[in-house]
Amino acid sequence: MWPNSNEPLRLALIGMSGSGKSHWVKNLNALGCPTVCCDDLIEARLAAVLKRGGYQGINGVAAWMGWPDSPTYLERESEYLREEIATLDEQLALLQKDPRRELVIDTTGSVICTGNHILHRLRKLTTVVYLAVSDAEVELLIQRYLRDPKPVLWQGVFQQRPGETPHDSVVRCYPLLVAARRRSYEALAHITIPTLLTRQLSPPGTSRNSAVAQAFLEKISDLLAARR
Repeated sequence: MWPNSNEPLRLALIGMSGSGKSHWVKNLNALGCPTVCCDDLIEARLAAVLKRGGYQGINGVAAWMGWPDSPTYLERESEYLREEIATLDEQLALLQKDPRRELVIDTTGSVICTGNHILHRLRKLTTVVYLAVSDAEVELLIQRYLRDPKPVLWQGVFQQRPGETPHDSVVRCYPLLVAARRRSYEALAHITIPTLLTRQLSPPGTSRNSAVAQAFLEKISDLLAARR
C-alpha cells in the first residue's frame, strides 16, 4: 500500500538504462512490494531464440541484438520490441483484471517505444515515476554502455558517418538518444525525480533495504501531493 493510504501500490519506474530503476525495485521488493522486471520477462520470451545462438542473460540479449551497425540489428530490434510490447500488455492486463492488485514495474529504457496504446494504459493503471539523469551523468551512461552493453533500441538515432567507427558513432549519437527519450519520459511520467536526489535517499550499500524503500515511497507521495 501507499504510505498513509489504503490505495494499492502501483508504480512504473522509467528512465535510461543505468538510472537506478532496478536498484529501487530491489529495495521495494525488500519492503514486500510485488515487483516485476521487464528485462527478465523479455529475456524469457526470447529464450528459444537466444539458446539457438548460445546467448543468455541480459548481456546475452545485447550480444544477440548486436552493435547498431550490424546487418541483423534492425530485424532483431523489431523482434525485441514486439516482445517488450507483449510483456507490458500481459502485466497491464493483470492490473486491469484486478483493481486491488499491487505491482512495481521495472521497465526498460525503451518503454517509450512501445506505442501510444500501451503507454496510455501504463499511465492510467500505474503511477509513472521518471528517474532522470543529469547532463553530467550522460557521459557515465555512454561509458557503461560501451563497457557493459545492455539492449538498446536506437530507433534510427544511430547514424554512422563516413569514416566514423561504430564506437565513435555511439559516443556521438548516445547523447542524442538520451535527449530524445528525455522528452518522451517527461511527457509520460506523473512525476520526475532526479537521480542525484535518489542517491541521497540510498547511500552506497543499501540495496534491498526496506527503510530506504519506505523513504523512496514517501518522497514520491510528497511530490504527488505537491502536484495536486
